[in-house]
Parts: sequence; C-alpha cells; structure tokens
Amino acid sequence: MNRIRLLPLGLLLLTAACAKGKSDLDETGGLRITRSTCPAVAIPTYTGDVSLFSPVQSHDARALDVSATITNLRTSCNETGSPVRVDVTFDVVAQRAGRGGARDVVLPYYWTVVQAGTKILSKQVANVHIHFDDGQVRGIGTAGAAAAIDKAAASLPASISERLNRKRKAGDADASIDPMADPKIRRQVNQANFELLIGFQLTPEQLAYNATR
Repeated sequence: MNRIRLLPLGLLLLTAACAKGKSDLDETGGLRITRSTCPAVAIPTYTGDVSLFSPVQSHDARALDVSATITNLRTSCNETGSPVRVDVTFDVVAQRAGRGGARDVVLPYYWTVVQAGTKILSKQVANVHIHFDDGQVRGIGTAGAAAAIDKAAASLPASISERLNRKRKAGDADASIDPMADPKIRRQVNQANFELLIGFQLTPEQLAYNATR
C-alpha cells in the first residue's frame, strides 16, 4: 500500500509531491531525473483506515464493530495526450466483530487532485460496498477513482528542463552545483507536481481517532 505522511493543518495538510520518473547518473555522478506528467498516487496518512463503533460515540476496543483498510492500489496512466488521464482501482478489506447473519456495510471514500503539494484542484466522494456472508468476519470490496490532469501544467518549461537535464562534465564550472538549489527551478518543479490522493471520507472524530491510536 502506498502512503505519504502529511503535516497538520488543523488535522490535515497536503504536502508537496515526491519527484516522479526514472533517473540515472551524469558524468559528474549527479542524479538526473526524467519526469513523468502522471500524478503521484497515494493514501494520505490517517485516512487509509476507518473504524466503526457500536455505540457510535464509544471508542472502547470492546465496542469496535467494523474496521476497514484501503490497500492494493492499482494505477493506469495515459500521458500520451492532453489531458493526462489516470485511473486507479483499489481494494477495501474489512473485518467485523460478529459472525451472525449476512451483512452489507457502505463506507464513503474520497479522491482529490492536488497541485504543488497544497492546492486542491478537485475533490469527489463515492461509496464502497462491503458484503459479509453469514458466518464470515472478513469482507472485501473494490472501488476506483479517476482524474484528468492538464498536461501543460504538469510539464516543465523547456528552459527548466534543459537546466535539469543538461549533461555536465566533471570539468565544468557548475559541475558540482545542483540545479534544484536554484529557488526558481525548485518553484517551477513544485508547481508541475500533481498528486491523486485517495482515502476514507472520515468524520473529524474518526480522523482524530486514527491520529491518536
């Protein structure tokens, strides 16, 4: 399962995306990055699990009714055209406290597109259905998410790409200087980073429970 750690803004703040793409070394031993316009796909910390209690207001372990986890993210991205299209499917594995009788549970989840680590461009909410057969304590549901990313916005300007990917020789005056040390380049790279984040649509109480358990 893919996860990223988020810093609090109230209870949650979306952080900057990790660099995406393949890498190799130039002649100076420095890391060279070949970026992808596909967004990074991840589950924000504290939103990949949900716990339901009975009664609802109790957080005692003995009152735990159903617990579920998002896992096994499967991503398909087509960056040949514009917009860049990404589709994600995933499993939700749930357990219930009792075995008696068949039961269906509906759990809300969200997916959101984030640019530059903090700018939320869109958010959607849907439901995943979990079925428990009579006598079973474990159930699995499958759900999905999709997004379209503006390819121009996810691409670096040619001048920035040239600075990042220019092959440097050991004798060059700037051979030991990391292009990412330039604030302008760092800012441009950050602006071109997109994320598709997926998690349970939690209440403030559920989010607080996940953060403190």
